[in-house]
Amino acid sequence: MEKSINPRFSVSDFIALTNQTLEYAYPAVEVEGEVASFKVNQGKYVFFDIKDAGGSVGCFMSVWQLRLAIEDGMKVIITATPKLTPWGKFSLTIRSIRPSGEGSLKKSFELLRAKLEAEGIFSPDRKRQLPLAPSHIAVISSTQAAGYADFIKILNDRWGGMQVDVAHVQVQGADAPDQIIRALQYFNSREKLPEVIVIIRGGGSADDLSAFNDELLVREIATSRIPTLVGVGHEVDVSLADMAADVRAATPSNAAQLVVPDRKSLIMSVRRQVGSLLPRTEQAIEGKMHQVQKDMMRSLTAITNRYSYYELQLNSKMRILAELDPKKVLARGYALVRGKVEKGAMIEIEKSDMILQAEVRNVSKK
Repeated sequence: MEKSINPRFSVSDFIALTNQTLEYAYPAVEVEGEVASFKVNQGKYVFFDIKDAGGSVGCFMSVWQLRLAIEDGMKVIITATPKLTPWGKFSLTIRSIRPSGEGSLKKSFELLRAKLEAEGIFSPDRKRQLPLAPSHIAVISSTQAAGYADFIKILNDRWGGMQVDVAHVQVQGADAPDQIIRALQYFNSREKLPEVIVIIRGGGSADDLSAFNDELLVREIATSRIPTLVGVGHEVDVSLADMAADVRAATPSNAAQLVVPDRKSLIMSVRRQVGSLLPRTEQAIEGKMHQVQKDMMRSLTAITNRYSYYELQLNSKMRILAELDPKKVLARGYALVRGKVEKGAMIEIEKSDMILQAEVRNVSKK
């Protein structure tokens, strides 16, 4: 019997050897293709095929890894580990996935936007106002980016003197969302919280800015304890992170303009207000003084009239009292008799100029 020169394996050994060979040769690969047969099983696992005109490969990932919206027909680029399953089926275990091409990016954006909008993530009712002139702000950006330099320059020109804590992160690429999320969590966990968190990056292609459409990042911004201001790209670029923030800035420079007031403009405004306030205050004081004078004159007239009335009343009563004075009665020739008027009693008779003692000799009624 002729002996075979080919290696012989058990099935499981052959699968293990194949996977070892694949892992050694291609620990990770990027594959670009169209999504087909997309489905989520048990709310935990994601399955779909990635295909082109010449072939199709099955893909697998966990739901928590899927941080953007995918559907059949979208073109994507996956980063994955190739693997032969125990059942002999070849598949790609996905590490990350991102849309490829403007059409797929836009489609993914709209799908995720609709999902988060239905949850109220972008509701205006959730928006908080930023502090007027914060003394402590946190910035999340790439410190090497021109947008960051513009932001800091305008910040210092407009206000300055505040505490600025900066978290240097990548602002594009697969690692950017997680780095920004960790920076948000760091600032939100500090004992002394900054008054506002600013997330900025300059302009770029739709693919460059796609990190700011990451679902977990958008949710982290929406649940931040600290009010957030996001300025990503140019004015026409709108990301889901912009929409979830309390305030959206059109650009990093605009973010600096929104987060602090302009000191010079504020001083001029205060001066104008003080300048216009002084004449109005003087006019108001003059008006009040005039009113007080009128009230005083009215009160003085009322008091004078009242005094005259009581004076007349007093004089009238004094005249009556004077008429009733017994001395005047005696002066008119009358006499005042004191004592018990009965026969034989002694009485006292008072006249205007004398007092007499007399005896009653007789008493008769009229």
